[in-house]
Amino acid sequence: MVNIIWVMLTAIGILFAMMNGTMNEVNEAIFKGAKEAVTLCIGLISILVFWLGMMRIAEDAGLLKKLALLFRPIVKKLFPEVPNDHPAMGYILSNMMANMFGLGNAATPLGIKAMEELKVLNGGKNEASRSMITFLAINTSSLTLIPTTVIAIRMNYSSASPTEIVGPTLVATFCSTLAAIMIDRYFYYRRTRKG
Repeated sequence: MVNIIWVMLTAIGILFAMMNGTMNEVNEAIFKGAKEAVTLCIGLISILVFWLGMMRIAEDAGLLKKLALLFRPIVKKLFPEVPNDHPAMGYILSNMMANMFGLGNAATPLGIKAMEELKVLNGGKNEASRSMITFLAINTSSLTLIPTTVIAIRMNYSSASPTEIVGPTLVATFCSTLAAIMIDRYFYYRRTRKG
């Protein structure tokens, strides 16, 4: 469906440009945008490789396991139907740790694996379980300690202080995660009272 929307937007934009005689500007914007996209991607790759390397060092040093152990009691309260030894719990914790360090690209495959394991726990049903909904809400809001991707983009565009975003990001993501948990719990308890 998203592909159809993008094709429609592109086609409408080109038709509109043809009718208004602005095709030269559209062509210029396409090539300029493509050049900027490649430049941005190359700039992001270097920063992401650095932070993924730092994550690997933290993992080898046992820091991620310690953080996962620290957050396990909280995660267990959020996902009471997921057994401690189930692979879904490991993927959920790994996804949360990757998101905390602003590595959304690394967190995505872990989130997909977590959802697959949660679906197994749900008996393979196509209807989302309570744990799946909670995970989606938390993953979408995702508490971020170090927004590495945003820092990389700011560095790529020569920001005077690319890391000044850390404090506001921490506050904003803390609020969004807290709100996601509260809304998730509100609807869960409301549903259990009705049912």
